[in-house]
Amino acid sequence: MTSRRGFVKNMAAILGTASVHMMIESAVSSGLKAASLDNHSMDKEKRASDEIFWNWVRDSYTVSRNILNLNNGGVSPQPKVTQDAQEKYNRMSNEAPSYYMWRIIDAGREPLRDSLAQLAGCSPEEIAINRNSTEGLNTIIFGLNLEKGDEVVMSNFDYPNMRNAWNQRVKRDGIVIKKANLPLPMDNEAEIVKLYTDQFTDKTKIVHLTHIINWTGQIIPVRKIADEAHKRGIEVIVDGAHSFAHLDYKIPDLGADYYGTSLHKWLCAPFGSGLLYIKKDKIRKVWALLSSDEPDGDNIRKFESLGTRSFAKEMAIGYSLDFHNMITTERKQERLHYLKNYWTSRVLENPKVYMNTSIKPEFSCALANFGIKGLTGSEIDQQLFGKYKIHTVAIKHEHIDGVRVTPNIYTSESDLDRLVLAINEIAS
Repeated sequence: MTSRRGFVKNMAAILGTASVHMMIESAVSSGLKAASLDNHSMDKEKRASDEIFWNWVRDSYTVSRNILNLNNGGVSPQPKVTQDAQEKYNRMSNEAPSYYMWRIIDAGREPLRDSLAQLAGCSPEEIAINRNSTEGLNTIIFGLNLEKGDEVVMSNFDYPNMRNAWNQRVKRDGIVIKKANLPLPMDNEAEIVKLYTDQFTDKTKIVHLTHIINWTGQIIPVRKIADEAHKRGIEVIVDGAHSFAHLDYKIPDLGADYYGTSLHKWLCAPFGSGLLYIKKDKIRKVWALLSSDEPDGDNIRKFESLGTRSFAKEMAIGYSLDFHNMITTERKQERLHYLKNYWTSRVLENPKVYMNTSIKPEFSCALANFGIKGLTGSEIDQQLFGKYKIHTVAIKHEHIDGVRVTPNIYTSESDLDRLVLAINEIAS
């Protein structure tokens, strides 16, 4: 994996300036580096609860001290180093836009692709840099050659933008959608897999899997479903919007043929940045969504023909990636599990509180959804913000009516003590 110092030096060389290197060094302070080394030497349980290290991480962000943000599942803030980098690149671009954007800054895309591929565990020739999960997954959905009568298996908890894209193909091409109806929360892998495989027929061409369900935080055993799909010659699309840089895995581990994610969620990259993965031998099968000189070619870059866009934002992704690698995905997942368990175990002592999410580690991580008997999710959410200035999100989908709580690595135990107090007061 590319080292933090090596990445900084590479980017400084691209820009022909040492100022970026100095900026990173000042942002990732010696105190944070020392705390990180101390934390890394601890056992797993102590690492996750080491508030000294995680307070250093917290100080690397510019989060509000007035509003408690527990809706990191929608979009996460960027560390200061990423904000500074984007501002630096943006100022540089404005000095002579067509020169600095296209001749200097954009030269960093291939090193960035290499670094993202290292984190994703795949070839750089399988990675396209785009704007979000919706763009990446819609590129696949609209780009696949499907015919009238071909079947696609989804679930009743997939993200609306993906459901709408598939419904458009139903209207336009006459494909057939079949749904695995998930009675969430669930904590039995075999039962989840069976709900999907029961929908498979000899007409099934695609199974669309959401790795972490955005409504509740439920983790779906995508690899086991993918293996069953491949036995039947069915291709696999994985929506990794909430799992990339959140759970400790490599994209090929999932058995995905196609995969999309948003980097502005758990990688804490600039808003409107994403990643598309397609297995090398599948790239030619997917038509480019926008114009390309070879829309049916096998070069992953055909999916990056977006016209003029913010190169400053794209290059700043590298600094979030570098910051993430300093922490490591393993430690991030440990911390997020710890935070989820910290608040859920306390509120569940209240008989009026219930969970819409399994709290077992193999079925949830940072995201969890709770309810209070006698109140709707909207009513709870309004009280949390109105009385306590705690920002969450009300969820009403299918049979779920509750509030989704999503801490991030900068969230402290005292933040969650504040949440627990608020929930108990509302419940009483």
